[in-house]
Parts: sequence; structure tokens; C-alpha cells
Amino acid sequence: MGIIVEDGEMVGAPDGGWGWIVLLGCFVVTGFSYAFPKAISVYFKELMKDFDCGYSDTAWISSIILAMLYGSGPIASIMVNKFGCRRVMLVGGLLASGGMIIASFTTNIIQLYLTAGVITGLGLALNFQPSLIMLGSYFDKRRPLANGLAAAGSPVFLSALSPLGQLLLNRYGWRGGFLITGGLLLNCCTCGAVMRPLKCKERKVIPSKKKLLDFSVLADLGLIIYIIAKFIVVLGLFVPTILLVNYAKDQGVPDQDAAFLLSIIGFVDIFARPTCGVVAGLKWIRPKMPYFFSLALLFNGLTDVCSATSTDYKGLVIFCVFFGLSYGMVGALQFEVLMGIVGKSGFSSALGLVLLVEAVAVLIGPPSAGYLVDKYKNYELIFYMAGGELITAGIFLALASFFFIRRKKHKDRQQKHHGDVPINIKT
Repeated sequence: MGIIVEDGEMVGAPDGGWGWIVLLGCFVVTGFSYAFPKAISVYFKELMKDFDCGYSDTAWISSIILAMLYGSGPIASIMVNKFGCRRVMLVGGLLASGGMIIASFTTNIIQLYLTAGVITGLGLALNFQPSLIMLGSYFDKRRPLANGLAAAGSPVFLSALSPLGQLLLNRYGWRGGFLITGGLLLNCCTCGAVMRPLKCKERKVIPSKKKLLDFSVLADLGLIIYIIAKFIVVLGLFVPTILLVNYAKDQGVPDQDAAFLLSIIGFVDIFARPTCGVVAGLKWIRPKMPYFFSLALLFNGLTDVCSATSTDYKGLVIFCVFFGLSYGMVGALQFEVLMGIVGKSGFSSALGLVLLVEAVAVLIGPPSAGYLVDKYKNYELIFYMAGGELITAGIFLALASFFFIRRKKHKDRQQKHHGDVPINIKT
């Protein structure tokens, strides 16, 4: 149910004040939501030993968390509409924490999928979407700045959680690390507690039904092109970060140094996202956003392919620098491109549909890469696979956008020409 306020006095977004506390909460939630599925990979080597399983088996943990994060959007929307953002986030924080705490007592990999994967993933999803909704309600004029600062939580937390996870693993084992991580995730409840809803002054309220997902947005060919491209992108985008630590350890890199590789990606990403956002805002770049996004995808894919043979630590560090830069570009541009395609009115439904498709892709990509490593004992293949998928997506998006945009512009010019009929106005 939606609410239409007639003749009511709505309280505007404060663009500051308590909004900065809400922003801090969103920063933390975004950090846990996007960095945790990658940082948990530092435990995979020990899990493989304890549960006698392969790379593909452990990669499923990260894939399930990401799939729950992407695919639970409709569930989060229903709960927010019914119970409000604060309550949903409190429940989500308890689920995220509880999933990891229970996971510390598991005895097989399937139990890990259900606890660390499904339960924790659902908990993070119930925190992520409501936090963005609250951020949007507190900021209007400063919304781009607020969104940029909140998004920085992902690389900042990735820089911190990976070496922290390795430290906990060395000192307490993976079970102790999971238990302590579960305690850290309780901070999501604190973030939910600060999400104070804005009050509205209303005179007349009319309840009206609101669609959860408006499938009519799929009539836009530009959105179909974007969805296909993003499906291909997600097949390979997360593969290097999820398997990188294991790869480095197998090459003889010390555990702490291997975990620090993810921190390098995070450090570079911190600066890459806002810088790319500024460039994307230039008046001669903004109209060509799909091509700029395609360039970012090609950059990321070529980074994977060109680094496939890197085996020493110096080579891996160089890879992480370029990967962090290209990954940050992709992260900074993806939603801006979507907004440019469907506009503000269709963005919510389009985002929900895109995330549902990405949830399927993320369940295929990392486990498939892990399967290749298990079968052929060759890490080069996963870099070629991931890079090839990103390059394919970049080329497809550029070519499809070129022909679609050119056809649409030609059609618009024809409509304008035929509709340009003189109108006589009598006074």
C-alpha cells in the first residue's frame, strides 16, 4: 500500500542534521553488505581442509550471500512497507549476526550454506535496502554526495575486513573468527536503531495500491540491453576477488600478505569511485555514459586477462591496483547508466529486476570458476574466463547502445519532423 497525501504539509529532507548519523549508518551497512562476501574468502582454505571440499564448494558461500543480497529486494520492500525501515533493519542485523554465530558450530559445508550463506545473506539484504531508502529521505540537494560517501563503505570495509579475518583465523581458527564476526555484525542493529523516520504533517490521507515491481519498464529496449550486459558482467566481476586470496596462498604467499591483497583493491577503489563519478558528471561525458561504462568493463576485463600469468607477489599487487581502479569505475557508473536509461520514475522497478537477474548470475560465476580450478588445477583459466566475460559485456553494451541510440534518435527526428505542424492561435 502506498500513501498519497492531499493538501498535506510534508517535512522536506533536512540535507544534514541527524541525516549525517543516518549516512554513517548507511556507510557501515554498505560496507558489511558488499565487502563481507569477498572478505570471508580468507577462511576458504581452512574450510576446504576441515570439510574436505574443493574451491567450487567454498565459492558457493560467497555466491549465496551475494545472491541473497541481490535477490531479496522484493522481500525487503514488502517488509519495509509493512513494518518500516528501522524494525526491518533491526531484524536484519540479528539475522546477519545469528547466521555467522550458528555457522561457527556447523559440521559440514551444507550447513555453512544455510547459515553463513542464506541467513546472513538475508540479514544483510534486510539492512542494505532500507538504509538506502532512509538515506534518500534525509538528503535531497546533497543526495549525490551522500550516496557517494555511503558507497565508500564497500572499499573501506574490504580494506579492513580481509586482514582482520586473517588475523582472527590465525589466532582463533575459522570457528572463532566466525563467532567474532557474528558479534561485529550486530553493529547493523545499531545502524538500524539510528534510522529515525522523518515525521510528516498530513491533513488528508488516501490509501492507494502500489506495484511492487512494474514490469512495463521491460518495454524499453535500452533496459533489456543493460540487463543482458549486467548478467554477463556479474558472471565474472566477483570471481577474482573471491578466489584471489586462495590463489596467492597456493603460490606460496604468506597468509597475511595474501589477505592484504584485498585491502589493496579496497584502497584503490576508495579513490577510484569518487574520481570516476566526477569525470562522469562532465557535460561532454554524461550523454555518452553507456560508452564510458563499456570502457570501464573493457578495462576490468583486460586487467583480468593480462594478469592471468602473474604468480609472484609483485605481479599480484600490480593486478590489484589496476583491478581496484577498474572495479571502482564499474561500481561508480552502473546505477548512473541505469538511471539514464529508465529515468527516476522507472528506476525502482528496473533496479529490482536487474538485481534479480544478477542474483542468478552470481550463483553461476564464482562456483563455475571454482570448478575449473578443482578440475584443471590451473588458476589462469579463471582469469581468462572472468576477463573474457567482462570484455564480451563491454563490447556488447557498446555496440548495442550505438545501434539502439542511433535508431531511437532517427525515430525521434522523424516524429518531430512529421509532428512539426504550424498551429494558428486565435485571440
